[in-house]
Amino acid sequence: MDEQRFTESRDGSATGGVGKRLSRRTVLVGAAGVSVAALAGCLGGDDETPDPITIDGDQACDQCTMQIGQHPGPVGQTHYTDPEDIVDEDRPAQFCSSTCTYTHTFEQEDADHDPTAIYLTDYSSVDYDIGLDGDAEEISSHLEADAFGEANGLTLVVDSDVEGAMGPSMIGFGDADEAEQFQSEYGGELYEHEDVTPELVMSLMD
Repeated sequence: MDEQRFTESRDGSATGGVGKRLSRRTVLVGAAGVSVAALAGCLGGDDETPDPITIDGDQACDQCTMQIGQHPGPVGQTHYTDPEDIVDEDRPAQFCSSTCTYTHTFEQEDADHDPTAIYLTDYSSVDYDIGLDGDAEEISSHLEADAFGEANGLTLVVDSDVEGAMGPSMIGFGDADEAEQFQSEYGGELYEHEDVTPELVMSLMD
């Protein structure tokens, strides 16, 4: 049975009904070069940062195995020099949520596998919306390559009232002012990528 959904626009107007969603805004973002960074800091070397890929909606999350395209919220991907050592295939590791992205990356870092790039959904670069699924507010998911930004360039709104695939989420914005606006409206705490710890991620999964 289809669930009744509700979406809210930036100006507070709302529409109801099955499958109806109202876009919050569209942002055009220019391309910019960025340095390669690992989870704990910058990596050395002259290799260029690999580009993000479009995630297939049928792809299983490499951390929790949920089907990525079937869930709301930010998604992620991590690139490695030898991806076969990580996911047994020549492709980036792909995730249904920011929490799964960080959990997997911390685990790989502990095994001395440092990523060449970590990408999360950049909500400053997409036309996103907020919907109600039951009592839970959820943010839309975006799988296309140009929806991703390097994690070390995002400001994260952590544990707001808006959920993702795994419930409490970490929602990234390339524009720090937009992150502050989102926090003002939906709560949560602001974090930079380098301030994310395993303890913070685990606290969102309790």
